[in-house]
Amino acid sequence: MPRIVGMELRQRALDAFCEPDPQRKVQATHALWEARSSLALQSQAQLDRQVAPGRPALPRMVNPQQVPRRSPFTALGHAALMHSIAHIEFNAINLALDAVWRFSQMPADFYQDWLRVADEEARHFSMLQDHLHTLGYTYGDFPAHEGLWTLCEATRHSVTSRMALVPRTLEARGLDATPVIQEKLLKVGNAQALAAIAILDVILAEEVGHVAIGNRWYHWLCKRDGLDPRAFYAQEVATHRAPAPKPPFNLGARRRAGFTEVEIQALTVRS
Repeated sequence: MPRIVGMELRQRALDAFCEPDPQRKVQATHALWEARSSLALQSQAQLDRQVAPGRPALPRMVNPQQVPRRSPFTALGHAALMHSIAHIEFNAINLALDAVWRFSQMPADFYQDWLRVADEEARHFSMLQDHLHTLGYTYGDFPAHEGLWTLCEATRHSVTSRMALVPRTLEARGLDATPVIQEKLLKVGNAQALAAIAILDVILAEEVGHVAIGNRWYHWLCKRDGLDPRAFYAQEVATHRAPAPKPPFNLGARRRAGFTEVEIQALTVRS
């Protein structure tokens, strides 16, 4: 995709966000990251807040309880597991792009940070899609649910709420869940499982950085607006009924992602 000098950066992010085809969305996201230094920011502009994310016709969306649970010890179960992670990463592309185009009047570094996240999420999705292809499947072959996007939609009117509940809550759960998945795959032990573990190693390392970006901007926003970070977070969790983190916790990854010792202690006491 050519570099389009002079096109507004946040408008390009909105265009990529609205793209329904996964491969074209990935390409548009990578192209936007490559072209970022050539695009005007115009961060004061308010773009259309009612736009829905572009998605393909498949996967079929169902209630979370209707997504079949399959064992990773079977070929079909392994493919279903990796498909579920690919679905998370596809949504994560949209989540990062949404942060770029939706929220105006933020510092330039905010948009740069979330563009980098979008670029990395797009690469994660491609790695998982390639892995699915080696298994004889593609993204869309299994049902999926809307859980990740629901909270994003609920926080669309507040950048502070978004930073509190998406990277610091939903994405932080991935830091905890990934090692558990890897342990199961290690028990499978075949070549496909080991290849999946290697992909998850890359994703986990970079997701620590994504959660750290969320932590950084959450605390920046709280300081800017005179909010107590712990009190506001508790308020938002209650208001939006955000899912509670579940043990076992990846405390090392959470610390690297910028969670404080007070937050770590609260997690361990609650569990």
